[in-house]
Amino acid sequence: MEHILNNGVTIPAEGLGTFRAKDNEAYEAVVHALENGYRHIDTAAIYGNEEQVGKAIKDSDVPREALFVTTKLWVDDQGYLKTKKALHKSLERLGLEYVDLFLIHWPQSYELTRDSWQAMEELYLDGFTRAIGVSNFNIHHLEHLFETAEIIPQVNQVETNVQVQNYKLQEFCMKNGIFLEAYAPLMSHQIKDLLSMDDLKKIAKKKKKTIPQIALRFLLQRDIIIIPKSVTPKRIDENMDIYDFELTDEEMASIYKLNNGKKLFPDPDNFLI
Repeated sequence: MEHILNNGVTIPAEGLGTFRAKDNEAYEAVVHALENGYRHIDTAAIYGNEEQVGKAIKDSDVPREALFVTTKLWVDDQGYLKTKKALHKSLERLGLEYVDLFLIHWPQSYELTRDSWQAMEELYLDGFTRAIGVSNFNIHHLEHLFETAEIIPQVNQVETNVQVQNYKLQEFCMKNGIFLEAYAPLMSHQIKDLLSMDDLKKIAKKKKKTIPQIALRFLLQRDIIIIPKSVTPKRIDENMDIYDFELTDEEMASIYKLNNGKKLFPDPDNFLI
């Protein structure tokens, strides 16, 4: 399953997240994912695994043009000149001539966002990235960016799962041609809470699927791009096995009721270093 971004670039609807995957663990996870159908890999400079991700891509038999690779601009690297330098460093670590998506990882000041975005637009026009976007941006961050942006972001990657469903943010993004992309779609380090939800247990039993598969399918049916992270081969395969069933309107409605706004990661308005 794929989506078409507002610049015409195609993005796989599901990818492999690599947050907290280190060294050989990251390498093996990406190798396995690519061998088993994944074509979308998400990393970031701050993850410290771009070299391992790049090596896995190089060692795979998948043509570069068949892949969608995302990396991100860390907060210390924001600013016009620093942004350009940061992407080139990421490309060097990845061993790639371009990435498919480059994101501002976290919002800082409006001024830094403006200057970083100008650099990202130029990197995009120069062919070093096929799409540009943001991560952890709320509506007001996007509105301020729109005031000076020549190019509208293609993606906004934010924490999204059954308890943080982001209705209003997704509605705003979609109205402006921006796809919402979910990190921590399985509630990350709180996955045990996900696995204990009775509503999901009932649906999983009925569908003969796992609870994580139900949680991912819920987001997929909302046209949200998903990047579940795992380094376990069985889980990586399981997370991709969500295309042979659909949730009914009634099942979707029962999951909508699980939304409680309980975030696991920092509030973007207070993520300042």
